[in-house]
Amino acid sequence: MRQILIPIDEGEPARTRSAVAQAIRIYRSEPVQLRLVNVQPQLNGHVAMYFGVEELRRLQQEAGRDALATAQDMLDDAGIPYASTVLTGRSAEVIAEAARRFCCDRIVFGEPEASLAGRMFGSLAEQVRQLLPTHWYQVLGS
Repeated sequence: MRQILIPIDEGEPARTRSAVAQAIRIYRSEPVQLRLVNVQPQLNGHVAMYFGVEELRRLQQEAGRDALATAQDMLDDAGIPYASTVLTGRSAEVIAEAARRFCCDRIVFGEPEASLAGRMFGSLAEQVRQLLPTHWYQVLGS
């Protein structure tokens, strides 16, 4: 069965709603499995030194679960099964690795929001696209 990865960024709620709505349409038209992923930033040593490793991990997982809540609610309301994961690190690299690890052949980002950072550095979807071989996946919503 085909796998779709849906990266969720709590800082872009409109994009999250767009990505999940797009994934719901795909799910209803073909057999796919959905995987939500939220990437929490790796904290630098100055911040990390105030927390124990387990406490830091717990806080990141909690923040990730909060970030995933809207997308999970939308899928629950639509009666669509999914898996969700919270990971840490640099967003583009972690999303590309998650696509490989979970054998996803599509990544759905939703409609991009215009931003200065996106124009200067490329959107997150463009960054992920550069990290993955183009023969086995499709990035939607870049």
